Formats: sequence, C-alpha cells, structure tokens
Amino acid sequence: MEIDQVFIIGFIAVVASVSAYFQLLKPSGAIAAFLTGVFIWAGFGIKGLILLGVFFLTSSLLSKYKSHRKQQLSELHQKGAARDWAQVAANGGTAALAGIGNFLLPDPIWTIVLASSLASANGDTWASELGVLSKVQPLSVKSFKRVPTGTSGAISAVGTAAAAVGSLLIALTAASLFPLGPGWTGIIFLLGVVGTMIDTFLGAYLQAEFACVTCNRLTEKTIHCSLPTRHVSGIVKLDNDAVNFLSCFTAALAGIVLYIIF
Repeated sequence: MEIDQVFIIGFIAVVASVSAYFQLLKPSGAIAAFLTGVFIWAGFGIKGLILLGVFFLTSSLLSKYKSHRKQQLSELHQKGAARDWAQVAANGGTAALAGIGNFLLPDPIWTIVLASSLASANGDTWASELGVLSKVQPLSVKSFKRVPTGTSGAISAVGTAAAAVGSLLIALTAASLFPLGPGWTGIIFLLGVVGTMIDTFLGAYLQAEFACVTCNRLTEKTIHCSLPTRHVSGIVKLDNDAVNFLSCFTAALAGIVLYIIF
C-alpha cells in the first residue's frame, strides 16, 4: 500500500474518531462512518470524500444547532443526536455501495447513485434538523392535521425549504467535482427532493409507531416509562433508519433508471 493511501485511510480514521469524541457519532457509528468513507474513497477518490464530507459536516453541525430546543424530541424519537451504525448505514449505505460498485465496475452511473443518494440524505437531514425549529406545528401528510413537532410523516414550510436547500447543496457540490453537466445537476437536485418526500410518506404510512402504556404518549420508542410500548400503526420492524435507507436507495434507483433511459 502506497504512503498516500495510508495517509488517506488514516485521515478517514481520525475524522471518525474525532466525531465520536465530540459525540457526533457513537462508537458503532464511527466504525460505520470509517468503512463508508473507505468504500467511497476506493470508488471515487478524494472527490467522493469531499462530497461525503459536505453531507456529514453540514448534517452534524445542524444536529448541534439549537440542540437545547430539540431535547423535547427525545420523548418521541428512538435515538439521539449521536448517530449509531444503523443511522450511518441508513444515510450513507447506498453511497458506500456506489463506491464499491465503481471500484469493481467503473461506470458514470455510480456517480449518479452516489450524488442522488447523498442529496436525498442531506435533504432529509436538513428538513429534520431545521423543520423542528419551526414555530408552527407540522402537518401530517396522512391525516392533514397538525401534529407534534418531530412527528415522522409530517411536513412544514421550514422543513420543506430546508430539504430543497440541502439537496441543492449536494447537487451543486457534485457538479463542481464530477463532469455531470447542468441537466444532471438539476436531476440530482430533484431526486434528492423526491427522496425526502418518499421518506415523509413512508414515515406517515409504513413506519412503526408505538404508544406508551403508562402515559399514552405516541413515540417511535419500543420502551417508554421503563415499560414496553404498544404497537399502534405501521410495520413493526420498519423504523426510522429503515425508512431513511429506503428513501436514499429509491432516489438512487430512480437515478439509475433515468441514466439508462437518457
């Protein structure tokens, strides 16, 4: 292994370790992030790492932004701000698969998979992290009623705008790094937005929702008030991580279809 390769792998390891130290990632998340970084670097080189870095840095900073106002969401969400391996895989797993694919069978299609999946992940993350700061309660896409802030399957004007900006950032960054052209830049942006929308609808109609048997609060947690919660809707095994992965994967799959057609 050449010295520059050792340096880059060491750099990825340091970034993952520092992220765990500052509680941006849990230990399992740091390991998953390291592997994701290595796979993307193997397939796309430094340019792929830069694109991944834009997603990771902005999403991590936003998770810490006004974190005191987001503490109330701990009652609703299964996991906290520090991401574990499942959360890393949910948002970066498709991009990692693209890295492996481009390493084994180089083809421009893998760049579309990488960029569209990260555009979806970034859009969803920005929507989640900034949407919860909206002063207006979000609207459920299932019931069309106002629901508590942070509820999966709900949208707000702030969250929707944040999703668009987050997706656009990845699309423009990808265009500056790879020879995509304006047409594909726009498509990647739209795929990111569509992926975020898919995440919302899956969250509303298929994601598991539970109710506390003690306080009757609706939550994504399987344990609440120290007791197992009661399943009330959705698919039991389909949690937020699974929904995130499916939305990113679907956005990437749509990119593959469009690439083949055009």
